[in-house]
Amino acid sequence: MQKIVIDTNVIVSSLIQRGYPNLIINDLFIEQKFQLCISEELLAEYYKVLARPKFSKFTDFFIRAEALLVEIETKATKYIPTITLDLISDVDDNMILELADECLADFVITGNTTDFTFPIYKQTKIVTPKEYWDIYKPQ
Repeated sequence: MQKIVIDTNVIVSSLIQRGYPNLIINDLFIEQKFQLCISEELLAEYYKVLARPKFSKFTDFFIRAEALLVEIETKATKYIPTITLDLISDVDDNMILELADECLADFVITGNTTDFTFPIYKQTKIVTPKEYWDIYKPQ
């Protein structure tokens, strides 16, 4: 089973629009077609970002976010990264690679192509939601 780390921006997008992030979360993660890997730090970021007042303009955003966070806490596998990296200019994004390194992730799915400028880190492919859906999604 694929091990996946999902950047916070993909989680947010999955709750706002009906695109690839939504398909990845609802058709694959909820159905447990891959193993979502999280850390305490990443989970804390999910909670912090999803609670931002700016998302109140989206219908039922907070209710859907809370339900998704329950699914994540229930179904994801938690890891404790043991390395500290400084490869990405946005310091918070280094935790994504630290987690990917710890869990030996197959993929990091991110919409942040500004900071994730490289296609692979060790064994982990760094892909956009569209790339993941079109090329790598489990059948």
